[in-house]
Amino acid sequence: MTLAPQNLFVGTTGWSYPDWNNLVYPARRAKNFSESAFISKLFNVVEINSTYYHPQSSGASKEWMKQVASNPRFRFTAKLWQKFVLEKAQDGGTGYSQSDIEIAKRGMRPLLEAGRLGALLAQFPQSFHYNSGNRDRLSRLLEAFQEYPLVVEIRHDSWNDSEALQLLDQCGVGFANIDQPQIGHALGFTEVISGRAAYFRFHGRNQEQWLNKNAGVDQRYDYLYSMTELDGFLTAIRKALRQTESTYVIFNNHPRGQAVVNALQLQFELTGIKVNVPEKLLHAYPDLACLRLGDNPLQAELF
Repeated sequence: MTLAPQNLFVGTTGWSYPDWNNLVYPARRAKNFSESAFISKLFNVVEINSTYYHPQSSGASKEWMKQVASNPRFRFTAKLWQKFVLEKAQDGGTGYSQSDIEIAKRGMRPLLEAGRLGALLAQFPQSFHYNSGNRDRLSRLLEAFQEYPLVVEIRHDSWNDSEALQLLDQCGVGFANIDQPQIGHALGFTEVISGRAAYFRFHGRNQEQWLNKNAGVDQRYDYLYSMTELDGFLTAIRKALRQTESTYVIFNNHPRGQAVVNALQLQFELTGIKVNVPEKLLHAYPDLACLRLGDNPLQAELF
């Protein structure tokens, strides 16, 4: 049996999706059922998605920590509020205020102070190209959140540049290595290690819907990686595990529980450790049978 590397954290982006009911989560729930607590039995990290749309309260952070208390290794990563990555002011200014910065920090502070915040992810759109103006804009953002474990996701291939990457490394900021549909100048899968943590994020390869303005989020991220595709990422992730304090592997292909399926599969490939696969998920995806926990419950405790 392989013991999981202590610096490996595999999970999904978000944990509350309607189509996960009666698939990932049981149809009948106990009164005190917690989705995040359930996820913490399968994985050691989850990426908070809701913080992209609005900053969370410190109370929400404290409550989530209570829900995952049974897993002392569990960490949260969180997407930075979209105000910081989408809005652009004129004349070299910013689209956010000092008050916005403080509000965003306040909600994350309990996670940071408790050692539960693995990374704060600044996710820029593909329209964010590398140029002097955007470089300065990014530099100001890195300075504003310098006390947080920042990771930057950039989807345009112009940023795959030694000068751009040097900026992140000098600031101790991580670079999100992403897998996404290869359309136009979309950044391909990279193996960049910057800062103290490595971050891998898998969006799926649904090329048909990726840039379709009429497609919904569920359509864009509707994709299930094959085992052959997942195996293609192992070398890069293992290299990161040898070189960083923490390595985060996050699946964003959430429709119909596919992110859970692929996260469980890759987690097993990297650790050899089995878990209690949800019954309905196993029924929908029979290939998960090979990584289902058997008669030795102690095996799950080692993860």
